Amino acid sequence: MVKKKLLVVDDTPENLIILYKILRKEYEVLGANSGKEALLALAENRPDLILLDVMMPEMDGLEVCRILKDDSRYRDIPVIFVTALSDEVDESRGFKAGAVDFLSKPVNPVILSHRVAVHLELQSQKEALTRKNQELQEALSRVKELSGLLPICMTCKKIRDDQGYWNQLESYISLHSEALFSHGYCPECAAAAMKKILPVPNLR
Repeated sequence: MVKKKLLVVDDTPENLIILYKILRKEYEVLGANSGKEALLALAENRPDLILLDVMMPEMDGLEVCRILKDDSRYRDIPVIFVTALSDEVDESRGFKAGAVDFLSKPVNPVILSHRVAVHLELQSQKEALTRKNQELQEALSRVKELSGLLPICMTCKKIRDDQGYWNQLESYISLHSEALFSHGYCPECAAAAMKKILPVPNLR
């Protein structure tokens, strides 16, 4: 089974080592020691979740998170802030920046593992729901294509498409739906076909 990928961002090497040791058994863990390094790492290895320190020099975690959420390539990646800050105002700023959760330093290994697992599962469910919605929209689109007025020839039963070309009924339906055809005879056609095959009885 392929391991989920985590990106851990902290300017203190000791903190990166601690998080790596806690998470390495369950996940593939990548490290970055600055906000800029984290953004560069994203271009090469897209993680499934990011653990992000708030207080970092040059570019803090809040700015990194805002950049991620403004980028369509990365905005769906869940971000958990790992910080020594406990003030409610700071948490409010973090959630406004786009974080899904907060963990306080020093981290509790059990709580850390649980929160990571929960948010990865929530993300998987969200992605599955998105795929289902896309499939539903595609199905509805196919239904709409076969709705409305369809010009059909009274004699040969061909259907005229939007470009004005006449198509065999089977071809048209195949192009505009996922229907498969199983060919056979209706009772009337079967009787007519049998008359052509069977010899005419001699009544003399």
